[in-house]
Amino acid sequence: MTTAKVIVITGASSGIGKAIAKARAAKGDKIVLGARREDRLQQIQKAIEQANGTATYAVTDVTELEQVKALAQQALDSYGRIDVWINNAGLMPHSLLIEAKVDDWNRMIDVNLRGTLYGIAAAQGIFHEQNEGHFINLGSVASLYSHAGGAVYSATKWAVKAISESLREEEAQAGKNVRVTTLYPGAVKSELVSHMTDPARREATDKFYDQFAIPAERIAKVVSDVLDMPADATLNEIVIRPSKQVQ
Repeated sequence: MTTAKVIVITGASSGIGKAIAKARAAKGDKIVLGARREDRLQQIQKAIEQANGTATYAVTDVTELEQVKALAQQALDSYGRIDVWINNAGLMPHSLLIEAKVDDWNRMIDVNLRGTLYGIAAAQGIFHEQNEGHFINLGSVASLYSHAGGAVYSATKWAVKAISESLREEEAQAGKNVRVTTLYPGAVKSELVSHMTDPARREATDKFYDQFAIPAERIAKVVSDVLDMPADATLNEIVIRPSKQVQ
């Protein structure tokens, strides 16, 4: 019988995070939900429990280190350990650099980059004490290329790629049985487009997503494949796009 995993998910109130939470809870894992919107977290926890799953939550702003550490402590207090930490929280307000949307830039840097680092800071010591653990970091196809309007978003997601690779190498050297996986999704049905502050760019991206985006459950399926790998091997980097998406 497979032992249930304790899985912490940031950005768990919608989209990919919500889909992973429900999918893994259905497999018997214990889910720790982190996000800013408590009403959404309560709804997801209730849905999981009504389906005979197990979940708890902590209201978490990933740009605040102490709140991320509190999310880790919630997992320890509730279930005694953390097996998987999924850095999923992210924002995507695209704009041209000439528009100088500095507030958008800073929000992306804080959530996409600092949020990932804070998740690592909160969980890595716990993993080392346990002598096992698994980080799953959400990059993007924008981790692999950039384009007009996507400079800062791509920069933050390239950073996630760089951090993940350094983390993977450090953990391999440490010999602490801590695995690292980075996912690079293409267009996925989520709330990312809603973060765009440029009305014209948001409308164009909405149309693109309406035509091409795949359900968040596809990413949840990939996560399950990753977690089902034997402990002596890791799927380190995975790109998943809609079949009709060009870039």
